[in-house]
Amino acid sequence: MKWSNKKTVLSAMSILVLMALDKVMNIRPIEDKHLSESKLIWSDEFDKNGTLDTSKWMFESGFVRNNEAQWYQSENAICENGYLVITGKKERKPNPTYEAGSTDWKKKRAYIEYTSSSVVMKKRHAFKYGKVEVRAKIDAQPGLWPAIWTLGIAGEWPSNGEVDIMEYYEEKILANYAYANKEKWQAIWDGASKKVEDFGGQKWANEFHIWTLEWDENKMKIFVDGELLNDIDLNTTINKSDGKNPFRQPHYLLLNLALGGNRGGSLENTKLPSKYIVDYVRIYQ
Repeated sequence: MKWSNKKTVLSAMSILVLMALDKVMNIRPIEDKHLSESKLIWSDEFDKNGTLDTSKWMFESGFVRNNEAQWYQSENAICENGYLVITGKKERKPNPTYEAGSTDWKKKRAYIEYTSSSVVMKKRHAFKYGKVEVRAKIDAQPGLWPAIWTLGIAGEWPSNGEVDIMEYYEEKILANYAYANKEKWQAIWDGASKKVEDFGGQKWANEFHIWTLEWDENKMKIFVDGELLNDIDLNTTINKSDGKNPFRQPHYLLLNLALGGNRGGSLENTKLPSKYIVDYVRIYQ
C-alpha cells in the first residue's frame, strides 16, 4: 500500500510511527522479481551520525569541472538522522589556488564564493553489472546541479564511460550515457530528459524518489520510481578513440551537488543554503 493510500485510513500519529519504523528497520518494498533474487553486495544506509564512512567514500576537493561556481570540500557532507546531507552554501573565502593574471578558470578567481561536496566511492568498491538503487531528494531550484553518476575505473574521460543515473538542471531530470568519440575529450552522448513539471512539479521535487540503474552485459537501463527514463544497447557503445567498451568494466559511484557552471546556470535567484539528501545507496548482483 502506498503512503498516499495509508494516509486516508491511518491517523497522523500512526503515519509518523510507521515512517520512523520504515527508516529504522529499513522496511522497503521489493518491487520486482529480479531484485528479490539478487544479493546485496554493497550499501551505505548513512545511519551513523557524523562524518561519512571513509572506508567506503572519499571527497573531491577544490574547483573540479565544468566552470562550476562551488569549491568542493568535505565539510559540506554529513550524516544525520539516517541521511547523507550535502549542502550547497554561499560562503566567501580566499582561493588557495589563486594566481594573479591566470586564464585558468580554477586559478583566476581570487575568492571562493560558494561551497558544496562531491562524494566519491573508493575504486576498490567498484562494481560490474547488477542493480544500483539510490533513494534521494533533490532541491529543484534554478542554478543547482545535483547528480548520481558513475565512471569507469580505467581510462581518461570519456573513454572510461559515464552513466548519469540522475542529473537535475534547467528544470529537467536527465538520464545519460557517454563514451568516447575520436577527438580527445569529446563524448558521444545518449541522453534523455523529462521536465520536473511533467513528473508533478514542485510537489514531486519535494519528495524522495528511487533512482535505479540496471546493468548487464548487453544493456543498461535507468529508472526513477520504476519509470524507464533511458536505456542503451551495450553492443553499440564502442569508443571511437580506442575501440574499447567502457561499460564492460567496473564503475564507481559519485554523489554531488554542483552550483552554476556549464549546465546549472545563473545562481542569481537561487536560495541558499540548499540541501541534497540521500537516504541510501544499495548495489545488488
